[in-house]
Amino acid sequence: MRRKLSNQEIREALTGPNPSFYIPFCRNGSIDYKGLKNEIEFDLNAGNKIMLLTYGDSLYSVLTDQEVAEVTKSVVEQTAGRAMVVAAERQWWTGKAVSFAKYLNEIGADLFMVLPPNWADSCTVDTFVEHYATVAQHIPVMIVTGVFSTCRSFGLKALEILRDKVPGVVAIKDDLCGEFGRKVGLLLHDKWAVYSGGLKQNFMDIWPYGCDGYLSTYMKFKPDIAHQFWDAIKVKDITEARNIIAKYEIPWFEFISSLPGQFDAGIYGTMELFGICQRWRRKPYYSLNDQEMEKLADLFRKLGLR
Repeated sequence: MRRKLSNQEIREALTGPNPSFYIPFCRNGSIDYKGLKNEIEFDLNAGNKIMLLTYGDSLYSVLTDQEVAEVTKSVVEQTAGRAMVVAAERQWWTGKAVSFAKYLNEIGADLFMVLPPNWADSCTVDTFVEHYATVAQHIPVMIVTGVFSTCRSFGLKALEILRDKVPGVVAIKDDLCGEFGRKVGLLLHDKWAVYSGGLKQNFMDIWPYGCDGYLSTYMKFKPDIAHQFWDAIKVKDITEARNIIAKYEIPWFEFISSLPGQFDAGIYGTMELFGICQRWRRKPYYSLNDQEMEKLADLFRKLGLR
């Protein structure tokens, strides 16, 4: 079991650009544990301060509960205290989430990104608060705002109560962006670490309202670009930050979003191009073919990155 991090240490780890962790697979669909170790070492060498597992980018949608537990343990062991490990879940009910929180304490994870189920808007303000508060008794909790996508007004109310009454909730990752993200920054940044999901553009949208860092895709394969952007942010050079977005982020993301399998297939393909892990995803998810990979490589040549 690792030493419990302070709220300030958690905020510092979530400051700046850090990526999600993408679970690598072999072509037959098995988890590529060799690729997993290689990805961790690349991320650490790139300057990442966290290993952030998520329901979406880590493809928990095609993993079993047992595989989630095994992968999380492997990430903790390989990271070996060199970065903060943020664990994730598969939209579990309260009892299962508590059980997993206890397991995370045993293996030495630092923070638990809790994602409760909310099918047909079945949760209320009170049940949201109870769920997060119960899990937070066992491990520090990070909230992800995607769960509030269809119930934004009472999602904000639940966040306000948690901010004031549940000290074990210490961070939030915003996936909804825009107006909701700005409200999250204003509401929570004085007490919680606020982390923007998605792109540099989303970070810049809520940064003035209170945001510590953002989910960086370029940190997965070309970290120099992410560091250039963050250097511009630190000195408030908005023109330079905007130019980096225009030159590197928009062309790449528009291209991979046009591919079969959408942007996630493109991110996996990008990691293979840069020698980090294989492009394959579990079926029925689509994986890029050789022709699409060549087109992706050609884009990076045009961007001057290969």
